[in-house]
Amino acid sequence: MFEWDPRKAEVDAAKHRVTFDDAVTVFLDPEALDGPALQHSSGESGFRRLGRSADGRALMVAYALRRSGDAEAIQIISARRASRRERAAYGAKD
Repeated sequence: MFEWDPRKAEVDAAKHRVTFDDAVTVFLDPEALDGPALQHSSGESGFRRLGRSADGRALMVAYALRRSGDAEAIQIISARRASRRERAAYGAKD
């Protein structure tokens, strides 16, 4: 299950031209790379995932894991096109 702040999703879509709906497809990429934990502004730990979206773009997605009772959700924090250096690390040609 995925969740996100709708206002943040709107800002990222306008700024980076990546929707959070596109970002969640990176989690389907079997060759995606997970980066070191990041510190989210709320103090919770977050992670980075570099992978290919369903439409073939190399994306960097920042996310946090949230647990509520027995359910766990992936909260998308931000999403953008991967940088040239990140694409090189991933082996992407786009």
